[in-house]
Amino acid sequence: MTQAKDPLHGVTLETILVELQAHLGWDGLAERVDIRCFKSDPSIKSSLTFLRKTQWARAKVEALFVQLRQTGNV
Repeated sequence: MTQAKDPLHGVTLETILVELQAHLGWDGLAERVDIRCFKSDPSIKSSLTFLRKTQWARAKVEALFVQLRQTGNV
């Protein structure tokens, strides 16, 4: 039952990042989540590497994804 209520259940970090980048662009991501991998020569690969190692940044990206999904913007 907990999984059914988890908005991130079954969604990979790569999917989250690809959808956010497509919707907001790198500049929009950098404005909302202040991390260098979105500002300096951004790529999906480098961002995934950073987010997998850095839990606080991953949590912010996931929260942004959930927020935008709930409002219907992603």
